[in-house]
Amino acid sequence: MNRNTLLQSAGKLISKQKALIAVLLMLILMLFTQTNFYTPFNIVDMLNSSSILLILAFGVTMTVISGGCDLSIGGVLVVSGIIAIRLINDLNMNIGLAILISLIFGAGVGFINGFLVVQQKTEPFIITLGMGMTLTGLAQQLTNARPVTCDNEAFTMISNGKIIPGVNNLVVIMLVILVIAHYVMRYTQFGRSMYAIGGDYEVARYSGINVVFVKWATFVICGMLAALAGVLLSSKLNSGSSIYGETTALIVNCAVVVGGVSFAGGVGGIPQAALGLLVFGVLQNAMNMLNVQSFAQILTQGLVIVAIIWLDSYSRKVKRERV
Repeated sequence: MNRNTLLQSAGKLISKQKALIAVLLMLILMLFTQTNFYTPFNIVDMLNSSSILLILAFGVTMTVISGGCDLSIGGVLVVSGIIAIRLINDLNMNIGLAILISLIFGAGVGFINGFLVVQQKTEPFIITLGMGMTLTGLAQQLTNARPVTCDNEAFTMISNGKIIPGVNNLVVIMLVILVIAHYVMRYTQFGRSMYAIGGDYEVARYSGINVVFVKWATFVICGMLAALAGVLLSSKLNSGSSIYGETTALIVNCAVVVGGVSFAGGVGGIPQAALGLLVFGVLQNAMNMLNVQSFAQILTQGLVIVAIIWLDSYSRKVKRERV
């Protein structure tokens, strides 16, 4: 194998596995630092810290692959957690029932998003952004713009308990959802229909796929997963607040694209979305270990997003020119 062939192979690998390479580079760099980065406690803590965003990313991935997007997840996140806490505190409601109502709320928001985007053919970016802002305002009304805590200590054990010794329930729940979501997208007719719709909506429609139902359902699933993430976040912190989801939607959507899920639709998957989130999870954890100031962390994260998206766009441009 000559030098040019090796370079071409390396270029293809980098273009296809940008997020994985970014994670590996950060892991290698941390080998040369005097920190506790590679301790078992820190690894588990890193997963625990990323689990909420990962659950959100699984739902967002479904909408993006189907040719849409959902920027309302931050609003659903905060309102769902607040609803669960208020129902438990104010009505002394059973925790399971309170969570169920929160999930129904999230599914309802997704249903409305799907109706406006799929049935009414409106722009998903604008509609879901507006929905997210509306829900953030609702969260402020429900809490009077102040954090609320749950009076029932059992609520905190949903995320912070340990069915598996040493691993928080939050991580276990995230991994279970990851496996289910990946199976649905790769090995079911419903999942294959998502890819077909994202690839070409009209071709999918003429091939007999119920495009309205499938694309609408992705918004419902995304809303329900966002609600679940909100309940788990409130359980983890034993608090519900309107400020928790301020930048969540943008971070998750950017991370999903960084992982290799195309905003054009039809490309990517759950593992790619998880890798995209891990880029930010590992990066943030590493910078915390190195005592990097918060404003420098934001700058670095922005540069990573720009660099990876630029590299992706450049590689696509090169492919088109070769054709």
